[in-house]
Amino acid sequence: MTNSIAIGLGMLILGGLAIDAFLTGGDGFLFLASKGVDLLDWIAFWR
Repeated sequence: MTNSIAIGLGMLILGGLAIDAFLTGGDGFLFLASKGVDLLDWIAFWR
């Protein structure tokens, strides 16, 4: 991955988080974060 691709992806992710925070108050990010933690717990269980 080149630096320009990494910067572009980072800007895209930060832009998506900013839009989510502006439009829904961050509810979508909190939902995805909680599901990510659940996924990590599930993966750790099967390890």
